[in-house]
Amino acid sequence: MKKVLFFLLIFLAFANANAQIVKPVKWTSKVEQLSDSEFNLVMEGKIDDEWHVYSQYTPENGPLPAEFTFEKAKGNYELIGKVKESPYKKQYNEVFEVDEYYFEKKVTFTQKVTIVNAKLTSIKAKIDYQVCKQACINDNVEFTFTIPTIKENAAVSIVDTVSKTDTLLSNNTKVNKTNKPTVVVQEPKKEDEKGLWTIFFLAFLGGFAALLMPCIFPMIPMTVSFFTKQSKSKAAGIKNAIIYGVSIIVIYVILGSIITAIFGAEALNELSTSVWFNLIFFALLVVFALSFLGAFEIVLPSSWATKIDSQADKGGILGIVSMALALAVVSFSCTGPIVGTLLVESASKGGIAPIVGMFGFSLAIALPFMLFAMFPGWLNSMPKSGSWLNTVKVSLGFLELAFAFKFLSNADLVLQKHWLQRELFIAIWIAVFAAWALYLFGKYMLPHDYEKADKIGVGRLMMAILVTTFTLYMIPGLWGAPLKILSGLTPPINYAESTTGFGSSATPTSNLPEHAHLGPHGIVAFEDYELGLAYAKKVNKPVLLDFTGDACANCRKMEDNVWSDPAVLKILKEKVVLISLYCDRKIELPKEQQFVSKTTGKEVVTIGNKWTDFQISRYKSNSQPLYVVLDTDGNDLSKPIAFTFEVKEYKDWLEAGIAKFK
Repeated sequence: MKKVLFFLLIFLAFANANAQIVKPVKWTSKVEQLSDSEFNLVMEGKIDDEWHVYSQYTPENGPLPAEFTFEKAKGNYELIGKVKESPYKKQYNEVFEVDEYYFEKKVTFTQKVTIVNAKLTSIKAKIDYQVCKQACINDNVEFTFTIPTIKENAAVSIVDTVSKTDTLLSNNTKVNKTNKPTVVVQEPKKEDEKGLWTIFFLAFLGGFAALLMPCIFPMIPMTVSFFTKQSKSKAAGIKNAIIYGVSIIVIYVILGSIITAIFGAEALNELSTSVWFNLIFFALLVVFALSFLGAFEIVLPSSWATKIDSQADKGGILGIVSMALALAVVSFSCTGPIVGTLLVESASKGGIAPIVGMFGFSLAIALPFMLFAMFPGWLNSMPKSGSWLNTVKVSLGFLELAFAFKFLSNADLVLQKHWLQRELFIAIWIAVFAAWALYLFGKYMLPHDYEKADKIGVGRLMMAILVTTFTLYMIPGLWGAPLKILSGLTPPINYAESTTGFGSSATPTSNLPEHAHLGPHGIVAFEDYELGLAYAKKVNKPVLLDFTGDACANCRKMEDNVWSDPAVLKILKEKVVLISLYCDRKIELPKEQQFVSKTTGKEVVTIGNKWTDFQISRYKSNSQPLYVVLDTDGNDLSKPIAFTFEVKEYKDWLEAGIAKFK
């Protein structure tokens, strides 16, 4: 029902949309003086409702990240660190299968500089960015920052305002320069609550899994009995158990705080898309998995536990806190891999996520100790310790091993090496989950198993059936099945040895026309206007001109939901020549092909600039997707149409344009 309502809203908003220049961002800038030679260059954008501007940290293979260019820095000024951003939001994009980092309402970018050349009076900067709603716009904005010649330190800002009333149409920026000082007000930082709640929930589940480990679960009745027997009254026992539980939480939260303090939010965000980050944590998760599977134990030095134990014998609050610390140290062989995995995942989210993660993890461990101390009778209902505890541990080992390859896949996707393509990734997961299923069925033993599972319990059997079902589900993925349940975990379908997909009737690449390639759903497509038009004239077919982008989410939605319809797909494959012009391609044009646009006054330097300028100058539109039907001379046979989920509307529009072709 949610999808139906979503599609309906999109249709109502865009069914009658006309091509036009859209201006969703208004930019201003200012210079903040920090000392005689240090300044902050501040770029602020006011974003229209429902539009998103993407962060510079947006991962590869997703929407286009913001990029910054500062002109003539050498010998004039030095950039101090990277551009700082105002807080962004984070959301998983099902189309690109990555997290996207974006800003709503407004965005602030700040670059700190140190002036080297005392005669420098101005600094020119440029932002290349993408802004999206149901359509995507790729543009840039230029700023000229006036550097004041002020000797003494200042506690105020020198403002250089840039009013961008035609932000997306032209770089001929209107500048209103003043020297009016204004106080700098720091905006409070807001975290992405949805993402933090997800981290908390997953961490809580991780803590619950750790609770079922062989080195923690048996300690619950022992520890609770200690509090109830050693305390002078029931109230005192409950109080001590609460202090014990709170101490566990504090210990793990401090660990999360240390991780956040060492790395910082911005560094963690940047690491999440780093090749080395993903490779290192791939290796770490493999080590954790091997530990759970019984290859070795990860333990802290025994002297630590002995020293902490001696403090616990002293009693009082210090003794209780020492007991909590002893639990953390002694149980590290079981909890270490889970805590490590949790810190890896939360660190990749940045901000206070490691603290939130450790709070959720420790809360799940601490609650049973506190609750059983309050209600000792519940201990009688606890399941007895046994081999099932090791089964839980081994199962987590298989999961750790499977998810380790997600980090390796991330690194491969960023490098575009095609070493771990979709088929190989799925094959590895099938092997891991099949081995897990055989273990659950009792077909073999691992080093930590102390008895052969001649008979397995109902719970273990049900888990084995579930894992086997999941394994069988993945097998068609080797031949291109979409595996929607695994969306975001596996490499995308187009990152595969065979990109035509399962059961595809795509044209063999050996039969493709010169300069053409296989586009979505095996449609023959051209990426150059003149070459595509020449081929259309040769085969005497009308042209479907497709203004699109590699990072255009709604272009992918159109292709997946409208172009995939059998009736529409038949038209696209048989009755038209598809020319897809990518307006966000950063590939630089040869020097002799670069020019200054007569329409916008911008420099056309890249392929994306070229097709964007073509779209603006011809159709007075700068948003993608946009579709037009042309004849073989390039004349329009239809009015442009933009984003719509109405298959019938799009099909009727296509057929009406084709009907005019002679």
